[in-house]
Amino acid sequence: MQSLITAIREHDDAAHFLAWPGDFDLDRADHGEDVHLASGATLEGFAGDGAGGTFFFCGDGGEERPVLYADSEGGAALIAIGLPELIRLLLVAPWWRDCRGFTAEESGELAAEYLEDMPDMLVQRDRVAAALGLDLPAEADVLTRLREVATAAGEDFILIFTPEDEPYDPLFKG
Repeated sequence: MQSLITAIREHDDAAHFLAWPGDFDLDRADHGEDVHLASGATLEGFAGDGAGGTFFFCGDGGEERPVLYADSEGGAALIAIGLPELIRLLLVAPWWRDCRGFTAEESGELAAEYLEDMPDMLVQRDRVAAALGLDLPAEADVLTRLREVATAAGEDFILIFTPEDEPYDPLFKG
């Protein structure tokens, strides 16, 4: 079976949509700072965003590994368990970083802003999901899952700025 990363690279529409509005680029995997997980588990940057944030796989294995996101301002959170869950989040709620309350109302306001700038966003999103073979959950389910993962990650997923041995701040409050 083809990896999801390979599928994204092979589908220009998927790569473009994930780059924007998803703000996810497989060619931006370098975090630019020396970091590690407090648990000592493996940390592998595999994508980034336009503002200097990085998506990391945690632990050993393949695309099923937990995904931690670290921004360029010293914040980090576990945001998905596995790449398919991350891609579903990016497709359904690309505004997830600004959805601090994880509420449908908050997400709806953010969605309206995106749709104003990109009226065909949902049509494009559905094409990308089909091309990647992903079923899309409801927005409320995606936000509930993000809250569960981001606020209950525990000590295994605390990102440490290595030179100062200081933890990143949580992106979301429990």
